[in-house]
Order: sequence, then C-alpha cells, then structure tokens
Amino acid sequence: MKMSKVSKTIIYILLGIMALYFLSPFVYMLFTAFKTEAEAVAYPPKLFPDKWLWQNFADAWNAQPFGTFLWNSLLVTVGTTVGQVISCSLVAYGFARFNFKGKNVLFMVLLSTMMIPWDVTMIPQYMEFKMFGWINTLKPLIIPAWFGSAYYIFLMRQFLMGIPKDFEEAARIDGANAFQIYWKIFMPILKPSLILVGVLNMISVWNDYLGPLIFLQDRSKYTLALGLAAFKGVHETQIIPMLCITIIMIIPPIIIFIIAQKYIVEGTSGSIK
Repeated sequence: MKMSKVSKTIIYILLGIMALYFLSPFVYMLFTAFKTEAEAVAYPPKLFPDKWLWQNFADAWNAQPFGTFLWNSLLVTVGTTVGQVISCSLVAYGFARFNFKGKNVLFMVLLSTMMIPWDVTMIPQYMEFKMFGWINTLKPLIIPAWFGSAYYIFLMRQFLMGIPKDFEEAARIDGANAFQIYWKIFMPILKPSLILVGVLNMISVWNDYLGPLIFLQDRSKYTLALGLAAFKGVHETQIIPMLCITIIMIIPPIIIFIIAQKYIVEGTSGSIK
C-alpha cells in the first residue's frame, strides 16, 4: 500500500522538526564559538554573534599544544581500531566456523565479561600496567585493544554465522588452509562488519576521557579529551576556547560516520550479496 503525498509531506515535516530539535544544541554551540566571552554568557542569549571572531579557533588551538594532543589521539585511535578489527575478527571466526569441545561455554563466559563495568577492573589494570612500566605511556590505551572486545566479537560472530558453509568448503577443495580461508574469503565478506566495529571503536576511543586521565601524567602524552578538559578550572571555565576545540573534535567522527553509514546496517544484518 502506497502512502499518499499528504502523508509523506506530514512525515517529512515531523522528521524535519525532530532533526532541528536534536541539532539545535550543536548549532548554538557553533555560533557561540564565534562570540566573545561576554556574549557567550549574556542573558537573554543571542543566536548570532555581533562580530564573527574566527580568531577564536586559532587562539584556542594555540593556548595549549593541541598539535601534540591531536597526534596522540590519532595514535591511540588508529592503534586500537586496527587491534580490535584483527583480534575480534579472528576470535569471531573461531567461534563461528569451528566446532570444538566447550565452545558454547567459552562463548558464554566471553559474553558474561560484558556485565563487568570498567570501573571494577580499573584499579587492577592500573596495578598491572604499573608493574609492566606502562604508566604515563600510550601502551595501556592501545595494547589491550589487541586482545579483543566481547561486544565486537559478538557482532562479527553473528555476521559470520549467516555465511553458508559452501564458501569455505570450496576454498578447502582448492587447498586453502584455515588462515587463508579467514584472510582471503571471510575478511572481504566481513567488510561491513569490520567498518561498523571500526566506527564504533573510533568514536568511543576518540572521546575517551577517563582512560587517559588515569594512565597519563605527562602533558606531552595527553589526548584531545584531556587537553579540552584543561579549559575547565576550579573557579572559572573558559567557554569560548572549550567550544572551539569541541567543534574541532567532533568533525572527524562526523566525517567517518557519514562515509561509513551505508555499512552500519549491513554490518548488523549478517547478510551477504
């Protein structure tokens, strides 16, 4: 049953209103970043600044070594994303395509770790990383990702469970071993799921504040999230610099999400072409 033009128009208007409602805080933040401190805290508030101060972004960026913070954030984000994609796909491949004793029990144990909040393991992890000599380095933020995540493993396993056995059987007939089947057959098929995991991990790590706050001490090791928090003092908060850096920080996740959005639904559906 096709919808009438009137129904479609009403739906589009409602969706537009909802979009404006959710976008309004970001629009106000964007316009406020070009104001002076006095205009930002003025009441009643105004949407547009009296004078557009583009220099606010340069001043905010130069107020601290944000070039170093950006490089550290990129290292952590790329390192953890690559680690999650490789480790989680390997584990998911083993759970989805191999039969071995205790497989279901191990998978349930793996899923049960999702119920343990990071706040509980935070202190033991700190003690462990201190014993390794990793405190005040980027290693505690990158290396654990190379041991996988239960949630991402679950996503990839569900995707792999929907792939027919014919693919690997044909590869075995051609003489491929288990690793070759994983790398040459399933990794290309897993592309939507891999992109989904990469996007989710990138957004999570890029915005992470608590992890760097606990493990990093030297200012030269700070990420963007920690650098942004430095604008918030005990007695006052520098609103304009904080908004400027916040806008800069949200640009990469938005771009990545726009580029990868068509794969997000495919990555959770478990279907292949």
